Amino acid sequence: MMAEKVATKDIVEVRNVYKSYQRDSIEIPVLEDITFSVPDGEFLALMGPSGSGKTTLLNLIAGIDRPTRGSIRVAGDEVNRLSETMLAKWRARHVGMVFQFYNLIPVLTAFENVELPLLLTNFSKKERKERVETALKVVDLLDRKDHYPKQLSGGQQQRTAIARAIITDPTILVADEPTGDLDRKSAAEVLNLMEQLNKEFNKTIIMVTHDPHAAERAHIVKNLDKGILQ
Repeated sequence: MMAEKVATKDIVEVRNVYKSYQRDSIEIPVLEDITFSVPDGEFLALMGPSGSGKTTLLNLIAGIDRPTRGSIRVAGDEVNRLSETMLAKWRARHVGMVFQFYNLIPVLTAFENVELPLLLTNFSKKERKERVETALKVVDLLDRKDHYPKQLSGGQQQRTAIARAIITDPTILVADEPTGDLDRKSAAEVLNLMEQLNKEFNKTIIMVTHDPHAAERAHIVKNLDKGILQ
């Protein structure tokens, strides 16, 4: 068992990453010389005060933003070197995203919201239906598939968003304050689901949170403070 653990490869490699933004003639540093790895199948929590650069780092790993300097490699691909077109295709294949405020489309049912990423694939309607129902079953919401977001509780909306994030079987799941807008009971349900995805489905999860209760669910906790990894 120990030998297997040693052999686990790093699915995410962040090397000497620096990120700054330009405001007029002033360069504002956000991340400074960040280096760390995430082994395949791990559950990592990124903690730190507001403005510490957590979401920026998550967006760099997810290929939503690019570093000013440094290298980010996910599943063997150097993300920061991909063209915009390639990056969009790469994200669709490799990254599932969960946001604090769910980002569900109000005029679509839970089923239709979860199905959205599959509309960009070559799956048949029958295959899409099977996949969506499987994902909704995983998040325990198959009985709510025809409900619209406004008919669901906050916790149910977030679980729907997680089903949408995992529908393409992404390499990594990135979550930005996934329990930040939930009451304690709903937050616990979402965290239980994320633990299940990690343990039973071996999903690599990187979660930004300021909540120590949420961070306790992760196997690795890293702290950011003023753009520096502690």
